[in-house]
Amino acid sequence: MRRRVRVMMLAGEASGDAHGSRVAREIRRRWPDAEIVGLGGERMAREGVDILEGLDELSAMGFAEVVGRLPFYRRLERRVKTILVDRRIDLVLPIDFPGFNLRIAAHAARSGIPVLYYIGPQVWAWRAGRAKRLARIADRIAVILPFEAPLYEAHGGCAEFVGHPLLEEASGTDPVALAGALGIDRSRPVLALFPGSRLQELQRHARPFTGAALELRRRIPDLQVVVSRVPFLPDSAYRAFPFPATTDPAGLRSFATAALVKSGTNTLEAALAGLPFAVAYVTHPLTHLLARRLVRVPHIALANLVAGRRVVPEFIQGEAGPDALADALEPLLDGSSPERRAVLRGLADVRSALGAPGAAARVVDLMQALIEPGTGAAPT
Repeated sequence: MRRRVRVMMLAGEASGDAHGSRVAREIRRRWPDAEIVGLGGERMAREGVDILEGLDELSAMGFAEVVGRLPFYRRLERRVKTILVDRRIDLVLPIDFPGFNLRIAAHAARSGIPVLYYIGPQVWAWRAGRAKRLARIADRIAVILPFEAPLYEAHGGCAEFVGHPLLEEASGTDPVALAGALGIDRSRPVLALFPGSRLQELQRHARPFTGAALELRRRIPDLQVVVSRVPFLPDSAYRAFPFPATTDPAGLRSFATAALVKSGTNTLEAALAGLPFAVAYVTHPLTHLLARRLVRVPHIALANLVAGRRVVPEFIQGEAGPDALADALEPLLDGSSPERRAVLRGLADVRSALGAPGAAARVVDLMQALIEPGTGAAPT
């Protein structure tokens, strides 16, 4: 008798929820009656994932910030481990979020449950020992940056570059309609703000992002500013950003002139959209102090790392003052400036390095090989 495929997907942040939703959709295409359970957000839920805990509870990050949430994470870890056995899970698909997900992956491996780790920890940036640990735990590792696979293979891991999932990101609302809804005049320049998807990020980025935008409006009187917000955070989280806001980041990128972007996946999204931008990141002082000792990369922006050089300006901690950010962004808002042209050339290089669309389908191909070794048919 045919048995339903049972998959556990574990995403702990907005980007993981987006990437996981596309994988869940592809799982449904392969196995229409599959049972999918896990951690994630609204996008995964819309694709039929039974969400055990939402992003609003999972969104702490950084060394110092996570400490206060440890009791919650321990309870959640026990709950997830129990479900792995009780629901007879066929495969675990952790998506990034390494602190929590590596522990669940290790437990699954000890329990004889196949593990396909999607978007492995950034071992090229810090904590290189995680590459060795994950190589030992995971049956397969699906990586999304072209230089990552050899890092895991060096430790005996079975890693495959599947292309970047952002290449299959659906376009947002029609830019004309979205601009109209926001009261934007498309004949005037638009600065988009992407301050982050976590409360801690919004709190730390409010002053530099808002300050830079207000300073630019002083310098460029017809400048319009729009904030990208996430739907799972309350309106109160954005009170410090006195500008129109939208929950359609792809639509905003389609008509913005330039952007100020929090370090992370948003930098690749802006690069793929061909949107010139500057990068800023401010975190807890203790987190920054520890990161300075541990992080081993020359850039914080993923776009710069993929390009292998600094194609967009980036600012960390005290460097991210309103005036410094405004100075970097002002020429990017000028369509004829050499700085803007240079950034656009660099972003084109980033796009060409990220592979071809179809990451979700390739991930499910790897899942199918683990669930159904030696066959392309659904399990019986």
